[in-house]
Amino acid sequence: MKVQDPTGQTWRVTRRWVPWRRRLKGVLPNLPTGPGLGDDPVSMVIGVIFLIILIPFLVLALVAALELLLLLLVIPFALLARALFGQHWTVEARRGFQIWYDEPAGDWQASGLRIHALADALRHGDIPPSNVTDLAE
Repeated sequence: MKVQDPTGQTWRVTRRWVPWRRRLKGVLPNLPTGPGLGDDPVSMVIGVIFLIILIPFLVLALVAALELLLLLLVIPFALLARALFGQHWTVEARRGFQIWYDEPAGDWQASGLRIHALADALRHGDIPPSNVTDLAE
């Protein structure tokens, strides 16, 4: 659910669908690109230098792709386990796209009620204190 507080800040209040938070975001759009290279030895040296510079970005992109693949593989089983075994959902409030507040909220119905209550509180300016420890960036 997307709401705005009295100051105009946008908040998103949702359930967290997987038990962890994604760590890598927006990796692929930030990859640098080099100029076109020719067939001479100088171009080969320049190409090798660009390759050495790009290796950390390629490794990071590979890790992000593997995380996305793992996420796509785990989501059906996680949702099935939550439905069968009554796992509790976590409700999170994000300021913009950064997680500001999260709390365990019970089953599907209880988490839905908590989402609406938290969204109404944010809409009226009752902003909860941040309880997320990894607010890096």
